[in-house]
Amino acid sequence: MEFVMNPDGSMSPKEDPQGNQPQANAAAQQPAPTPGLVHEPNSSAGLDAKPVGSSGGDLIKDSDTASFMTDVIEASAHVPVIVDFWAPWCGPCKQLGPLMEKLVREAGGTVKMVKVNVDENQELASQMQVKSIPAVYAFKDGQPVDGFMGAVPESQLKTFIEKLTDGAKGSLDQLLDQADALLEANDSLEALAVYGQAQQESPENERAVAGMIRAAVAADEADTARDMIEGLPEAWKMKSLIAAAISTFELEQVADDAGDTLELQAKVDANPKDLQARLDLALGLYAAKRNEQAIDELLEIVRQNKDWNEGAARENLIKIFDALGPTHELTTTGRRKLSSVLFS
Repeated sequence: MEFVMNPDGSMSPKEDPQGNQPQANAAAQQPAPTPGLVHEPNSSAGLDAKPVGSSGGDLIKDSDTASFMTDVIEASAHVPVIVDFWAPWCGPCKQLGPLMEKLVREAGGTVKMVKVNVDENQELASQMQVKSIPAVYAFKDGQPVDGFMGAVPESQLKTFIEKLTDGAKGSLDQLLDQADALLEANDSLEALAVYGQAQQESPENERAVAGMIRAAVAADEADTARDMIEGLPEAWKMKSLIAAAISTFELEQVADDAGDTLELQAKVDANPKDLQARLDLALGLYAAKRNEQAIDELLEIVRQNKDWNEGAARENLIKIFDALGPTHELTTTGRRKLSSVLFS
């Protein structure tokens, strides 16, 4: 979206060569009762829930026509400012606003957010040619540099903020990077504490919650991990990072009971068609961090009988791929091999 400076000093979106104006959002055209901007966060046992719409301190504030110059134009000389034009009766605004507040808080000071109620600031909305809400403009160094209209998914919002901040990492990302490094260095308990600190700062942060589960598993704190998983809302369990962490927990539970890998290998060597022994061997290999060999054994089960034990081999392969992550070399090669076996 391009902008132009009006003669009176106000800013507005630039019209395209045909003179087309942004299309009005249908939700913005139909006034509704005024319930107020409400966000009901999910709560979970073992996780300290905090309303996503709670105060963001200096990072998030309401503004109006009189204070717009100070809150946005002048403030954007120091840090990028996102302006959210909304109204209490706008349904999409109630979805976009809290989500954007969450991401701004997670950005840890690299960006700020200003909210403008168009019903109470019609002159300002008119100057900005706000035809549809939600309407979001980004300001940097006193000038509008980007924007969009309508509700968008979280992934697109993240990209919007990353572009605005030039990829700068806020305090929360730095904290999560620290926790990741601790977990990679096998300092699981310290990693758990740091992930927990990050989750306190951003209760709905998927990376923090997933990290807590992984760290608890790595620290052999199975009961802690189980309590966290059982306390999660069902919708959270479907999020990719959290689902992968849950897969790690589930694999560790069955792998611990798999038995001695040397004995299991001997059973498989004695009877290559003993699929239960091969499955136990695969899980034992996974428990021993011999992931590639574990994948190979599971693939062999699929080659022999893909439907054996209600597809147990495929199910455990998917869990291993989830646990390793989508970009891991073993995941990408393993998925290709699995597809080749299934469709050969």
